[in-house]
Amino acid sequence: MRWRSNQYKTQKHQGSDHSKAEKQDHDVLTGNFEDDIELVKRKIGHNGDVHIRELEITHLHVKSALIFVDGLSDQDMINKGLSALIMNHHQVSDEISHSGKDIFTPQSIKNQIVSISDVIESEKISDIVLNVFMGSTALLIDGMPQAFLLGTVKKQNRSIEEPLSEALVRGPRTGFTEELSTNTALLRQQGKNDQLTLQKFEVGTRLKKDLIIAYMNDIADPKVVEEVKKRVKGIEIDHLPESGYVEQLIEDNYLSPFPQVQSTERPDRVISGLMEGRVAILLDGTPFALLVPVTFSMVLQSPEDYYERWFPSSLIRLLRFIAAIITLFAPALYISFISFHPGLIPTKLAISISGTRMGVPFPSIIEALFMEIAIEILREAGLRLPKPIGPAIGIVGGLIIGEAAVQAGIVSPIMVIVVALTAISSFAIPHYSTGIALRMLRFGAMFCAAVFGLFGVIMYYLLLSSHVVKLKSFGVPYASPAVPYHLKDWKDFVIRMPLLVMKRRPKMMNTDNTKRVK
Repeated sequence: MRWRSNQYKTQKHQGSDHSKAEKQDHDVLTGNFEDDIELVKRKIGHNGDVHIRELEITHLHVKSALIFVDGLSDQDMINKGLSALIMNHHQVSDEISHSGKDIFTPQSIKNQIVSISDVIESEKISDIVLNVFMGSTALLIDGMPQAFLLGTVKKQNRSIEEPLSEALVRGPRTGFTEELSTNTALLRQQGKNDQLTLQKFEVGTRLKKDLIIAYMNDIADPKVVEEVKKRVKGIEIDHLPESGYVEQLIEDNYLSPFPQVQSTERPDRVISGLMEGRVAILLDGTPFALLVPVTFSMVLQSPEDYYERWFPSSLIRLLRFIAAIITLFAPALYISFISFHPGLIPTKLAISISGTRMGVPFPSIIEALFMEIAIEILREAGLRLPKPIGPAIGIVGGLIIGEAAVQAGIVSPIMVIVVALTAISSFAIPHYSTGIALRMLRFGAMFCAAVFGLFGVIMYYLLLSSHVVKLKSFGVPYASPAVPYHLKDWKDFVIRMPLLVMKRRPKMMNTDNTKRVK
């Protein structure tokens, strides 16, 4: 019987000690079992969750070892996949003796002995360590200067559930999970298509993770795809625990308060974006995918706009735009009218407001700031409290604070109404990050109104408008389709026209395949 490992041993012992030391310095396996095990133990043996199980193929007198991490590797898969080598070694050796085949070559071990499909070879200790810490199992065999890395990752993902941050009345109930392979499968299951391209990248300098860039090969603008790849490859950070890190590292203008990347938990939303020519980014370990490029009108839209008929969907979308304006400017307009321009208020309403403000010791700006800050604290407390009591505490706290403030004469009842209307309007914005941005910008509008009145509010609006017009997301103007003006794209802007009318993809995406309804 020919025995390949003896050839490796003979060649190895002919080498000098200097060559072995040089291999060890270069982090390469030597082929000598004792030296290789010592290298591995020196590298990761101090970790309590690392198991190094030394075995001997008794009938062949060959040493071997399995290296895996407890909890990351599936031990049942290890036992089943290596049963031919470990458990049935007598039978294997008899087959070798009768057939005369040299079965202990790297290729024959992968093809005939190991029944696990995902097997790669590596001779570098660093590669072995990285793969073992990701759930693979390393197989070392005496006489072979390479290890076999077996794909034995233990799946520990939660079941597919409805996304909490994007609840819909009508639409699919599936949401992404923390498992990247599950998320890519959810995209594939949206429909049969050979143009859906998923390209994998590795991000993180110390803790490495897989990242997927998804796009429709025959729709997406190649320039946008290349720009996304360039920015992803340029990410240099120790660890990316969540896709929010990716969003902050690839956005065009990190000083802008407006989100230039859209996050979503919904596979249907991602597919809809890909069909428009956008690019999606999925990161392992998070259920939130990213969509680029993004426009301001896009973050005020909901997937449900397309599941309902066009007329009610248009009215609801119009309400969202009005809610965004109220969220941004309602307290500022109240301050400007009360402090600077009471003559613009109808007489009866002005008398009513002045009557409710009698006895309030603070100017309108202090009154508004007190109530707005109290509402923001209540909102944050409601998010951080346990789910069973969070909403109740938020509602009761708001009622108590508002009622107590009015009874104490600190704020006026009309101020409580304005703040409540502003808070409710902010909840109507479907994209959470956009709601945060508008709530933050609201305070700037309030200060401008307190200093300059209605003129300050107008100047603040013009300042924001000029910023939005200049802002871009991966080369696409953030104010599209308003600026630059694309009349055909207005069919899916403030209102949503019937699907039979929206025959082409958005012009601002610069897609080659423009037709979507024939």
